Amino acid sequence: MKVILLENVKALGKRGDIKEVADGYARNFLFPKKLAVQATPANIRRIEEEKAQIRAREIQEEAEARELAAKINGVVLHFSAKAGEGGKLFGSITGKEICDELAKTTGIVVDKKKLGLEETVKTTGRHTVKVHLYPGVTAEFVLEVTAAAEE
Repeated sequence: MKVILLENVKALGKRGDIKEVADGYARNFLFPKKLAVQATPANIRRIEEEKAQIRAREIQEEAEARELAAKINGVVLHFSAKAGEGGKLFGSITGKEICDELAKTTGIVVDKKKLGLEETVKTTGRHTVKVHLYPGVTAEFVLEVTAAAEE
């Protein structure tokens, strides 16, 4: 029996795939759990329309991500923090602080999980930060960390 997968099924295929499976497997497992539907011409047409809509949405999201990347590239964020000998900070500058400053200066809100920071910034100087906006779309900006003046 030919079926169209509605969800990813381990060892069988991904969502939207058309697969040939045993009748009992389809009737007793796939259909009751709503993992697949029978591959009728109407169902095939419906799945193809859904795939087209998903592709269009992905193209739009990628275009928006590229637009956002163009705005972020080249931005320089300035931070001032207390530092000790050799430019080592007392504490660190976290991803949340970086995202907050980016939102304040540019108006662009980015999730801290999308920052390409292996660890928090703990030294003064220039640090390049990558932002992963969409698969295959990244932007870079610079953090300028200076030692705060002691009072």
